[in-house]
Amino acid sequence: MNTAIFAIVAYLIGSISFAVVVSRVVGLSDPRTYGSKNPGATNVLRSGNKGAAIATLVGDAAKGWLAVWLAILLAPKFGVGTAGIALVAIAVFLGHLWPIFFRFVGGKGVATALGVLLGINVWLGLAVALTWLAVAFASRYSSLAALVASVCAPIYFGVVFGINELFFAIVAMCSLLLYRHNQNIANLMAGKESKIGSKSADAKK
Repeated sequence: MNTAIFAIVAYLIGSISFAVVVSRVVGLSDPRTYGSKNPGATNVLRSGNKGAAIATLVGDAAKGWLAVWLAILLAPKFGVGTAGIALVAIAVFLGHLWPIFFRFVGGKGVATALGVLLGINVWLGLAVALTWLAVAFASRYSSLAALVASVCAPIYFGVVFGINELFFAIVAMCSLLLYRHNQNIANLMAGKESKIGSKSADAKK
């Protein structure tokens, strides 16, 4: 029962879409209506408002971290094991992808996945973040950086920590992230993918 409660709370935390919330607060159009129509930091950046994009990135990452951190902190008190923490990691990520508060239209999960990894282990999260930064800097493609980082994440974890419930949770999360980038993969192959910093004329009200 406690594991189920943990997972439900994590899903609700994940369902807070900071791209939509921040855009409303600063007076930008709904990020689901312009650019890639993805409610995430990269698409908010297309509005030209870097502050809003940073706030979105931090918020989406923080909710992933918070859910996992709370689960690890409270797990011993409520008898929740590693499998329960792994379920929380997946639940908060699913909340971001299909948020109940926003008609189940969510983002692709890059920042939230990073937050989850930081919650599991800060060095794991930093290693994946550096991988993303290296690819993004070299290619200027946020989506390509996310794809490479999502492939590397379970490899990093498996090599350092071995195979356990958290490993399979990371594999599931990264597999979903790859799936959510299917259109980006097609655009990359066709040479049509937008680069970091490209702006959308429809972003401002």
